[in-house]
Amino acid sequence: MTWQTLVAQACELGESPFWHPHEQALYWVDIPGRQIHRCNVFMGTVESWAMPAEPGCIAPARSGGLVIALRDGIYRARNWGGALEKWVAAAHDPATTRFNDGKCDPLGRFWASTIYEPRDARQAALYCLDGSGQPPRLEEKTGDATVGNGLAWSPDSRTLYWSDTTAHVIRAWDWDAAGNQLQHGRVFCQFPAKPPGWQAGMPGYGGRPDGAAVDSEGNYYVAMFEGQRVLKLSPGGEVLAEIPTPVVCPTMVCFGGDDLQTLYLTTARHGRPAAELAAMPLSGAVFSMRVTVPGLPVNFFAD
Repeated sequence: MTWQTLVAQACELGESPFWHPHEQALYWVDIPGRQIHRCNVFMGTVESWAMPAEPGCIAPARSGGLVIALRDGIYRARNWGGALEKWVAAAHDPATTRFNDGKCDPLGRFWASTIYEPRDARQAALYCLDGSGQPPRLEEKTGDATVGNGLAWSPDSRTLYWSDTTAHVIRAWDWDAAGNQLQHGRVFCQFPAKPPGWQAGMPGYGGRPDGAAVDSEGNYYVAMFEGQRVLKLSPGGEVLAEIPTPVVCPTMVCFGGDDLQTLYLTTARHGRPAAELAAMPLSGAVFSMRVTVPGLPVNFFAD
């Protein structure tokens, strides 16, 4: 199990990767770079699409194109590079808050977290957009977080995972898919806080939970930002494997390829120390690795 460099072209903060099975392409975003990227992994070619604001997360739509969470709302693009149609305005103040991690659930609803950028209060939340109604409706599902991240569902669609990166915690809820209700919220995994005075390169810190994905056996893979590792957690929250990463700040994983046995990883370089970037020039690149257990396919937005 070794990482290969898929795209050396560095993002400031790569996030929200997904494998598009119809296009055989990997999509991801660069949040501060205000770009959406897609890569033909067989040809090694990358296309980039500039956004008018930071794209927190994206998802493919069944009728084609993308759903895109920009800073101030949820947008729909019918094709690559096409017009952006604003569907729903954000419920938050875009001066202090933007959309962050998100994806579609197994029934085709689009979920998007927020990040409260001052990071001095727990004002981030998790929202769900149901596209079956007219107009589409954005509903807050849970909150009490600072940096919403790590959204994923179990293979049986009975458990929803969501993390607060700042609090170093991954939570889980029982999820009623048909009724779209969250119940029995609990701590799935709590990680130690960053030690006072810790700097990159020092021992004693394993990172904090960022983006995540679930495999077909229900194991939760989470990128540990500043921890230089991806963890594979069992459905019970036990650490099954620790996968070192080539850079200090992995951001999110997804499964792809025809057999869903390729693990893709986005990473970050934004705001990192100069010495770290000199030692790890591929910070911000996209990596891939073959795994033995396939993941779950991307969920498409139902519109």
